[in-house]
Amino acid sequence: MMSFEEVLLEAIDDGFSWLGESEKQSIYCYLEKKYRISKQDIPYRIDDFTYALESIFGVGAKLVEIRIMKRLFSKIGKSFPDFDAQKGLEFIEYIKTARVNWNRRGYFKKNFVYVSH
Repeated sequence: MMSFEEVLLEAIDDGFSWLGESEKQSIYCYLEKKYRISKQDIPYRIDDFTYALESIFGVGAKLVEIRIMKRLFSKIGKSFPDFDAQKGLEFIEYIKTARVNWNRRGYFKKNFVYVSH
């Protein structure tokens, strides 16, 4: 059984792959050199990762974040568009929500828990 961190890294990898393989590798290198965030550290440093994405991509970061969130929720068995009604959730809250529900996955489909500030 995969850990949430492994699933999250796969979702991030898939999200970056949308930009192209060499671009994906460049982003990981840039994250490590400029922000001191290794690929393996990302699940434990979501706040820093989000800041770095927004610094790198500006307003385009939202497109990358949405791509990552869609892949993440697909991997954990929940459709991302179901969350459109939950206005105001930001990337970090979506990740926290996914983590909490991954840890409760026996109850995931019936008792989904939203996490916000």
